[in-house]
Amino acid sequence: MPIDPSKALGYEFPESETSWSQDDVILYHLGVGAGVPATEPAELEYTYEKDLKVLPSFGVIPVFGAMGGIGNVPGLEFNFAMLLHGEQDIEIHRPLPTAAKIRSRGKVAGLYDKGKACLCVLELASSDDEGPLFTNRFSLFLRGEGGFGGESGPKAGNKAPERDPDGVVESPTLPQQALLYRLCGDKNPLHADPDFAKMGGFDTPILHGLCSFGIVCKAAVDAALGGDTSAVARYQARFAGVFFPGETMVTSYWKEGDKILLSSQSKQRGAPVITNAAITVRG
Repeated sequence: MPIDPSKALGYEFPESETSWSQDDVILYHLGVGAGVPATEPAELEYTYEKDLKVLPSFGVIPVFGAMGGIGNVPGLEFNFAMLLHGEQDIEIHRPLPTAAKIRSRGKVAGLYDKGKACLCVLELASSDDEGPLFTNRFSLFLRGEGGFGGESGPKAGNKAPERDPDGVVESPTLPQQALLYRLCGDKNPLHADPDFAKMGGFDTPILHGLCSFGIVCKAAVDAALGGDTSAVARYQARFAGVFFPGETMVTSYWKEGDKILLSSQSKQRGAPVITNAAITVRG
């Protein structure tokens, strides 16, 4: 069945509730490579509850349950095997607490016709008892579902300037990085099962895109913001290619006004992983 924007666009998901603890935050940080060296004071702020802080990219984790009904959206029938995560955008309204109970409401915020695919934007706003906390926008490519008419969508922004970066950060990963990160909630077998990965066209399981998203976030926060996680007001990224556990992520950053522009690639293959990315610094 073709995509029907008249039915799907603006559809609202039921409100969902979830919570997290300090252990969930620490597990996430370990999943994106924190804790090296293990006794480094700056790393202990990510991995030990004494002075624990929260990477803003953690905000993608608690909302997975809120998207569970995407397969039931009227006018949005598609093959889940043809879904690709294209972009991620998270606005941080307040620095994330180390433990919280939140409510999330989601909607289909955009449907764009890419010809051979549909770009579906899901927006999820999350709040705690003190008010709005963060807003996620997941941009999903639904391959084979284009041709329904309508706008093609906004052009990619946050282009890196044509000058040498202000800094470059190398983030080694473990061969078992995907097995560790999947404990945060994304159990897609593509990231663990070699046979399933081969069905998807990969020789070995690949790392989660949102794990790469977190690795790049940490690199930028540590190198460009002195480890100040509270300084991040927004983080946007486009997924440009795959990354394999055990590779080293090379993140370049450029300071431009109130933004830190970012791009990353695999050191071993020289292949892009995240592009058109930016952190907006809180004023």
